[in-house]
Amino acid sequence: MKRRVTVLMGGASAEREVSLNSGRAAARALEDAGFAVALVDVGRDPADLAAKVAASRPDVVFNALHGRFGEDGCVQGVLNLMGVPYTHSGLLASAAAMDKAFARTLFASAGIPVAEGRVVRKGECPGDPLPRPYVVKPINEGSSVGVYIVRGDGASPLAAWPFEAAEVLVESFIPGRELTAAVMGERALGVLEITSERGFYDYEAKYAPGGSRHLMPAPLPPADYDECCRLALLAHRTLGCRGVSRTDFRYDDSGAKARLVVLEVNTQPGMTATSLVPEIAGHAGISFPDLVRWMVENAACDG
Repeated sequence: MKRRVTVLMGGASAEREVSLNSGRAAARALEDAGFAVALVDVGRDPADLAAKVAASRPDVVFNALHGRFGEDGCVQGVLNLMGVPYTHSGLLASAAAMDKAFARTLFASAGIPVAEGRVVRKGECPGDPLPRPYVVKPINEGSSVGVYIVRGDGASPLAAWPFEAAEVLVESFIPGRELTAAVMGERALGVLEITSERGFYDYEAKYAPGGSRHLMPAPLPPADYDECCRLALLAHRTLGCRGVSRTDFRYDDSGAKARLVVLEVNTQPGMTATSLVPEIAGHAGISFPDLVRWMVENAACDG
């Protein structure tokens, strides 16, 4: 009898459409891998989620949710209470990674390089909290949602405060190249470079066809490529991640000595046609169906 996998997708965050695409793509790959697949479109009601998961009678849940509620430990807590194994990281690692301010504190304590930064509360800082250029980002959103780069003499978004939350993270802007590295269990799969004519790898560059170009493997000096892999695995371990994760970097090679800076760890990276982890895995010889099969076979439950 085929093992039953329930794919959670959708959600109520700003990344809902991305999650729907991830869920459908993962479901097709899971069927190709030989599983019986059910799809569940998730809302904000945990009781409704629990009822739908129970009705689908899964052996494993494949969590294809992105953003708040699905990626921040909330859904993981529901599944822990239900005793259902699920893919990706558990409750604690998911919550820690989603909170960018908390995660960067953990990274710094582990010797992982991060940009200079601070948390700013609404109304606290009418001027510039850091020398320009700097980046303002929500503490707990993904896919570059709500990110601003403050340059030149323009007004800072901190004055108008277009953010839902009462706090945001402000970090020094790191010039250079955009890199990302995938980790699968205890193995770094490789490093990919992302380029975009938009100048910033924003939401449109991430998901619109032709919005970005991927260079795999990233054209780096071998020592820097290896260091990127090492840091990705260290970040994965520092947060206590399991399954698959993706670590995003800036690579500043404008000076005499290049430097790598970790931006964040994605505990549930995208699984769409333009997603990065399947591309990195493919270059490492791991097909998309084999990747999702491994994720299901290594699913776990904290409860």
